[in-house]
Parts: sequence; structure tokens; C-alpha cells
Amino acid sequence: QVQLVESGGGLVQAGGSLRLSCAASERTFSRYAMGWFRQAPGKEREFVAGISWSGGSTYYADSVKGRFTISRDNAKNTAYLQMNSLKPEDTAVYYCNLVPDYNDYANAFGSWGQGTQVTVSS
Repeated sequence: QVQLVESGGGLVQAGGSLRLSCAASERTFSRYAMGWFRQAPGKEREFVAGISWSGGSTYYADSVKGRFTISRDNAKNTAYLQMNSLKPEDTAVYYCNLVPDYNDYANAFGSWGQGTQVTVSS
């Protein structure tokens, strides 16, 4: 089973940027659509962005549209989430996972990793 490791989180001021990475353990990563999710304290995990296996199609939650960009490099078995114009409400643990399709985020089917903490101060 593909193992996923998230990294790149940190503490940033409102308006700042961060780039998250999701490294996969196997080359079969390139066969799958990927999704980024986040979970804030006391809230359920929510979808943030999705990307097709080829990288040609993307889908975003309304709350991040225009600020976040999802991408992937299949040669490096890695997916990315570029986050700009960060807001305090973006504070959460961010996770990546495999999804059936770039806009089918309700059925993530890989193993959830440890995630990476993003904290945005006001």
C-alpha cells in the first residue's frame, strides 16, 4: 500500500505563504488522483483540493479557491499544495491521500499519515 508523508507546515503570519509536500513511497502513486485535506481543532476533516493522476485536472474547495494551488510531480512521487494569502481560519493539520478522482473527495482510500501542522497568526 502506498505510504504518504506530509511536510512543509509551519507558523506564518496572515497574508503569508507556505508550500506543503506529500511524498509517496511507491511509483504507483502516479496512477492515482490525489487530494489534500485539513482538520482544524474540534472540527471534522474537510477537503481542500484535488488533482487527477496526470495533473491535468484540479478541483478546489470554495474556501481556498484563488489562494491555493495543487500540483504534482510524478517523476518525484510527490504532490504539492502552494498556499498563498493565508488566513487564520486556514489553521489546521493538513493531510494528503489517494482519491478515486480529482473531484471525488468523499472516498479517500489510502492510509492517513501524520499530517503537517499549519498555523496562521493574525
